Amino acid sequence: MPHFVEQWSLLHGWLPVAVQGLALLAILGAVGWRRRRWRGWPLLAALGTAAAVTALSYWYITSIGVAGDPAPVSLWLWIALSGLAAAVLLLGWPGARWWRRGLAVISVPLCAVCAALALNGWVGYFPTVAAAWDQLTSRPLPDQIDRLRVTAMQLEGTKPAKGVVVPVTISADASHFPHRQELVYLPPAWFNSNPPPRLPTVMMISSAFNTPADWLRPGGAFTAIDEFAAGHHGFAPVLVFVDPTGSFDNDTECVNGSRGNAADHLTRDVVPFVVSNFGVSADRANWGVAGWSMGGTCAVDLAVMHPELFSAFVDIAGDRSPSIGTKDQTVARLFGGNVDAWAAFDPATVIARHGRYNGLSGWFDVPAASGPRTVAQEANPDLAVPSADPVANPEGQDAAANSLCAVATANGISCAVVTQPGRHDWPFAAQAFAASLPWLAGTLGTPGVEPVPLPQRGGGAPH
Repeated sequence: MPHFVEQWSLLHGWLPVAVQGLALLAILGAVGWRRRRWRGWPLLAALGTAAAVTALSYWYITSIGVAGDPAPVSLWLWIALSGLAAAVLLLGWPGARWWRRGLAVISVPLCAVCAALALNGWVGYFPTVAAAWDQLTSRPLPDQIDRLRVTAMQLEGTKPAKGVVVPVTISADASHFPHRQELVYLPPAWFNSNPPPRLPTVMMISSAFNTPADWLRPGGAFTAIDEFAAGHHGFAPVLVFVDPTGSFDNDTECVNGSRGNAADHLTRDVVPFVVSNFGVSADRANWGVAGWSMGGTCAVDLAVMHPELFSAFVDIAGDRSPSIGTKDQTVARLFGGNVDAWAAFDPATVIARHGRYNGLSGWFDVPAASGPRTVAQEANPDLAVPSADPVANPEGQDAAANSLCAVATANGISCAVVTQPGRHDWPFAAQAFAASLPWLAGTLGTPGVEPVPLPQRGGGAPH
């Protein structure tokens, strides 16, 4: 694929608009103004099909409890037009002219692509053509090597110029949670010695619709961590990209419940595996957890429930508590209607029951219209904090972050709520993780990395 094609944006610019224009022309030509019979029941049936497909899609997305930014109107429009195009192709074929049949055939995939582009614009999953192609063709990640090659490099004393990504298969003996292959990032300094230095580790958790590689592709974590390591003589935390859902659309919110023992997998399967297989530090002072959207909720939950395992967390646009709809829907879908089980995974309840914490800190990051506070605002806390954009925080992630940070602070957890320009999508998550990384790496005791204080209330990333 030519390089200039790989860089075409799937989120902005001319390409999405051009595809939508072609799709509209095709569907209008396919429907057309035909003989009287077509303007009767066939056209009504086609419109009914469009409505039914849209309603089923809405039911499905609602039923799986997708939290975050509500779906844009354009997504429902293109789903409806996809259903209409398919019905027109089948019902309008008899008696139609050859060119109209041709338009009907191409309108179906064009409308489906437009629906996919609207979905992608909603979540920011594929920023470019190259990102989509790499994911859809299962192309190996940059600098991905297998475990045998890692061992060989250790024995040979080979130190890579950049970090490497290693696919791992982690046993689920403790949790019995069915999960996909997971990934570990090893910075160059991990290869400094054999056995390796006992580096700190960060558990990386992505959003509800996910693969373990998402933080490395749309989340930009590989670029962020490699650039950080390059500026610190190869030292950086080891990152483990986990699978908290088991499949692309199984929103577990990282709890133990009716959708599987996701929490046990992360704490009882993943942590011991990484310690024993990669020689990282087992000290909770050197372990952190970072997540985006659903993963942000998970990060807070895991840290406050397991302070014996984690000492720092980064919550990027997470919710106030595990959520796949209303509280009643969440209790029913995740916990089989058991309110006590829900409370055991509600961060505010967990913090209040635990009491005062020692040595735990957190970074909350939410999108905002205005971006970080200005120098004048930092000098005068009474000045207005940049308000979170309702479009950027449609479900109140800003309110959730401030509420949780207040509860945490009252119970000995140091925290800050940071704002970055953006909205609830993967590009924002990538930006927020890069901003939090210097603080996180320093807090976890990465060799050669000076501790960085948390930003002031409402502040942007430290400089």
